[in-house]
Amino acid sequence: MRHSSQHGIDPYAVSWSLDDETLQCKAMPGKTPVPTRRGPRNAATTGRGNGRRAAGATGPSPGLTREGIVQAALALVAADGLAGLSTRKLGQRLGCEAMSIYHHFPSKQHLLDAMVDASVGALEWPDAALPAAEQLRQTMHAYRRMAHRQPALFPLLALHRLNTPTGVRFIERILGLVRKLVPDAEKAARHFRTIGYFLVGAALDETAGYAKGPSAAEPVSNDFIARECPHLMASARWFQSSEWDATFELGVQAMMAAVLRDAAAISGPGPDSARPRSR
Repeated sequence: MRHSSQHGIDPYAVSWSLDDETLQCKAMPGKTPVPTRRGPRNAATTGRGNGRRAAGATGPSPGLTREGIVQAALALVAADGLAGLSTRKLGQRLGCEAMSIYHHFPSKQHLLDAMVDASVGALEWPDAALPAAEQLRQTMHAYRRMAHRQPALFPLLALHRLNTPTGVRFIERILGLVRKLVPDAEKAARHFRTIGYFLVGAALDETAGYAKGPSAAEPVSNDFIARECPHLMASARWFQSSEWDATFELGVQAMMAAVLRDAAAISGPGPDSARPRSR
């Protein structure tokens, strides 16, 4: 969970790769990126003016919507990764010309923002009638489930500023839960950041890191680890994915213990600071 403290032009690549032309969005300070076209553009390359669809289209595209594009993009990223996201492939999935997507999303970054919003917006919030401590505990688990639903997208979500309306409301809601327990603004902010460190780190490790992460060109052998790293060898079984649930719960308990300790120090034990149940 990141805060949205800065505004302006993000240094993201915002060009759409097409078959024979590139739609690029040039950003200027204080202005919305304006699309400009490069490369040949005529009836022969676009299929316009002669009643034919562009090459790569798989069917008619009536009723093309932002939501439909986002869901297709999420499915494409799940299948091919973020690097595989292109308007050509999206158009094939949606049965439309690649350029049709531009009418809904002026740049790739706009679509990526919408994909992040869709993932954050799908988070399963706990029952508001529950004590704040239990709501916060369940929200941590819900965040982890959200990351696992879109593991290929999560590295982007983890680093995104979440400075869209959906993103800042998400941040505000979690901060509100922490503030119910710890009214002090500074302590609540620090707990929010600490919880964010834990959730983002755990979710990145489980969805994109550890055995899935980059490897050394010449990784050490198991014999080397057994000989040189006895503590690592003894711990290795607990690093397996089958142990992640228990390890994550241990982290949640540590986060909640720190929050509840400060809650009790500030206001004394109360109904909302009761220790949440273990999962």
